Amino acid sequence: MQIVTSVAALREVIRQWRQAGHSVGFVPTMGNLHAGHIKLVSTAKQQTDKMVVSIFVNPTQFGPNEDFASYPRTEQQDQEKLIANGADLLFLPAVTEMYPQATQTGISVSGLSALHCGASRPGHFDGVALVVCKLLNMVQPDLLLLGEKDFQQLTLIRQMVADLNIPVAVQGVATVREDDGLAMSSRNGYLTDQQRQHAPKLYQALIAARDEILAGHVDYPAVAERQRQNLQQAGFAVDYFSICRSKDLLPASTCDANLLILAAAKLGTTRLIDNLYFSTINN
Repeated sequence: MQIVTSVAALREVIRQWRQAGHSVGFVPTMGNLHAGHIKLVSTAKQQTDKMVVSIFVNPTQFGPNEDFASYPRTEQQDQEKLIANGADLLFLPAVTEMYPQATQTGISVSGLSALHCGASRPGHFDGVALVVCKLLNMVQPDLLLLGEKDFQQLTLIRQMVADLNIPVAVQGVATVREDDGLAMSSRNGYLTDQQRQHAPKLYQALIAARDEILAGHVDYPAVAERQRQNLQQAGFAVDYFSICRSKDLLPASTCDANLLILAAAKLGTTRLIDNLYFSTINN
């Protein structure tokens, strides 16, 4: 696996690949890699000739009271995992390489950026959109792989790519879970042992809400409120628990068949997010 730290070196490697006729897959990450990230890598390897992973903890997507400084950085272990799983190139830029001067250009996907996570993390998705757009311009991949755990982020990036005519296919990859259902996340390491025992209840609440709907409960706000209360009783501080239509993440109605339940909640200081897609057709 090659490791590069500059945009110029990254582009030179990819130029050589393109001259050889290779297709390129890309997985952007903030490091502290787990099995969910590795699934993205393996999926990209199955569908493209060459595979790029970036590790960059992006400061523009963290709010002033969030965990940028303490976000887990495990570069050596990450490199070993990527080598073991056949990544071809690791792009490992410094903040000064990604943002060499004060950025005067921003990207905001209106509407989507203000919903759900965006409501409680103002500016977060503008930071995500900016860094992903920059990375896509640097790597210029054929295929971009993103995890479905961050479904709002996935939806937003798809919209940005479509709106800006960026020539890349965007593919979501299913959430990888622990044996007890907890969605894998770099932030799970913040949980205490006791919190870790309670954490799977977030996914259990999503399943319970889905099952209520499939059983014929069509008052979606009431279904969501019941699960919010259950999570609060289990010790979560609930940010949101929303039953949406999957195409645009707006509130679902009984006319919508393809639904997505999105949830975010804190256990102690650790913010967990998760979601569950399902269809009411043929159920």
